[in-house]
Amino acid sequence: MLDLVLQAFATLFSPEHFMFLMIGVLLGLVIGVFPGLGGIAGLSLLLPFLYGMDEVSALATLVGLVAVIPTSATFTSVLMGIPGSSSSQATVLDGFALAKKGEASRALAAAFSSSLFGGLFGAVILTFFVQIARPMILLFGSAELFMLAIFGLSMVGSLSGKSVVKGVVACALGLLVGSIGSAPATGEYRMIFGVNYLYDGIPLVVIALSIFAFPEISELFRKDKAIAEGAELGKGGWMLGIRDLIKHKWLALRCAGIGTIVGAIPGMGGSVVDWIAYGHVVQTTKDKSGFGKGDIRGVIAPESANNAKEGGALLPTLLFGIPGSGSMAVFLGGMVLIGIEAGPSMVTTDLDLTYTIIWSLAIANVIGAGMALCLAGPISKLTRIKFSLLAPFMIMVISFAAFQATKDMMDLWMLMIFGLVGIFMKRFGWSRPAFLIGFVLATQAESYLNMSVQFYGWQMFLRPGVIIIVLLSLISIYFSRKGTVDENAELMEKTIHGKINVRPQLIFAVVMMLFIVVSLFDSNQQSFLGGIFPFVIAGLALPFVCVLIWTLITKDDSHPAIFDAEQAVEEGTFKSPWYEPILWIGGLYVLSVIIGFIPAIILFFISFFTLKAHTGYWKTTLLTAGGVGLLVTFGYFLNLEFPSGVLF
Repeated sequence: MLDLVLQAFATLFSPEHFMFLMIGVLLGLVIGVFPGLGGIAGLSLLLPFLYGMDEVSALATLVGLVAVIPTSATFTSVLMGIPGSSSSQATVLDGFALAKKGEASRALAAAFSSSLFGGLFGAVILTFFVQIARPMILLFGSAELFMLAIFGLSMVGSLSGKSVVKGVVACALGLLVGSIGSAPATGEYRMIFGVNYLYDGIPLVVIALSIFAFPEISELFRKDKAIAEGAELGKGGWMLGIRDLIKHKWLALRCAGIGTIVGAIPGMGGSVVDWIAYGHVVQTTKDKSGFGKGDIRGVIAPESANNAKEGGALLPTLLFGIPGSGSMAVFLGGMVLIGIEAGPSMVTTDLDLTYTIIWSLAIANVIGAGMALCLAGPISKLTRIKFSLLAPFMIMVISFAAFQATKDMMDLWMLMIFGLVGIFMKRFGWSRPAFLIGFVLATQAESYLNMSVQFYGWQMFLRPGVIIIVLLSLISIYFSRKGTVDENAELMEKTIHGKINVRPQLIFAVVMMLFIVVSLFDSNQQSFLGGIFPFVIAGLALPFVCVLIWTLITKDDSHPAIFDAEQAVEEGTFKSPWYEPILWIGGLYVLSVIIGFIPAIILFFISFFTLKAHTGYWKTTLLTAGGVGLLVTFGYFLNLEFPSGVLF
């Protein structure tokens, strides 16, 4: 065994291995910054280049890329409120709030140092537990995995804002939207309404961008100010972020542990680990008033967990050939391409390869976090630029990222439709995190429930692991209501009672109720296994949304369920009506259908800078050429596609 360990060290510090590890890290930093690509797309784009590479070089490049994508994805989450990847969604809540206060460099530094800590923690755990983890992972059957999904849903309470009713309905809506498409148990198609695009469901990247990025861009568009409103960036912010991590080291340690455990469980993946970590910090903190408004702990917790998750996800991938997440599935494919077979041999005859992968992961985290920390200060200055100059670039980025989900023009229209839903959810105080958690966990919860009922019957609830997770979920629910995260808390305090017009939010609530009723009707047309999950969810949600509608009709505006951010802000805050950004983005998409995305984005840039930003001819030309040139270059080197219009 000592010979294998020494061999791993020799490989790790060979010039060739280190050079290709650096290449992987640089690729990961570039890909991670671009929202919507993430680990799955990044690794998929890399696979064709692995042909002909030797084992050491290919492995180093793969590990370098997969290690730092969660780190670099933090840039857009903090600076623009756009989730860079599925594992950086929770970072948006407090990271972007800090950026708007002028503390972007502090948030980025705390995030990157937390990511470094989480990545190193995951590597250490892997090093010591790689040979004893096998029996532990095998303890998790479908029943335990179903209860883990329920445990994830238990976080909704702490993220539902002041109105529990709106939080529950938002979560139910997420579960119902997540159940659109093929039923896991029977293959029946649910709620597709004759639209071919919906047969495979709506991609996560489209929903995440719609619910979080779209409303933030719309709000900043209407205010037409810099992201950091009136605040100075302050020198030394990156050092303050590092000190924040040291101050909250035990929180980072707990969340890194959560990330490693969740990552090691096949099927859970990175889409939920950040929410579990965020829910944990909210539930275990006495003073919750700052969460959602710029609490640095809301950055440290998810960032510590999402990088540790990569180390945990390697356990089932290497030991069983069972991917712990989507990116690990592609990583496994890369291993096969270069002739490495995952399985028990990875802890016996190929132990040197296992340790090479683990320690490469640690070194890649150090390099990636170091590079990102160096860039935190300069890049955070983007938050001081007037938003009318940034808006076209942000709209271009989220549109392109959404299109990469299925490379269908419907990706953009779904971005628009659910972007409107996200705008109204934020305006009326509906919990967007609750919606996203429901969406992420819908397929997993239904699949594992179906398997559990078939394998164990209702005896599944008597299994020791299930009982433990049930107790943890009940504890989570208990602590969740001791204090909640409400992104509109400050506006709610400023609301002038007696002057809120409930008609807009009443219309929105009725539309959501109609969707629930349609879901109920559709599920009743399916077989028992195909329809039982959406039927139960819709059936439980209907009374809650009816209570909400009744409250809007009969109660005064002091009730927490009655809130309209549009009417709570000071007059003059918004310089344009709520529908103006929708018209601009909708116009871009209509043009994309007719003439293609690249010609449409050129016309969009020129029109926007001329009519909205009022820039001069040369500045408009320069900004347009820069934006489109960057997009085309990025697409060319990564072999990405752009929407083509009917005329071309």
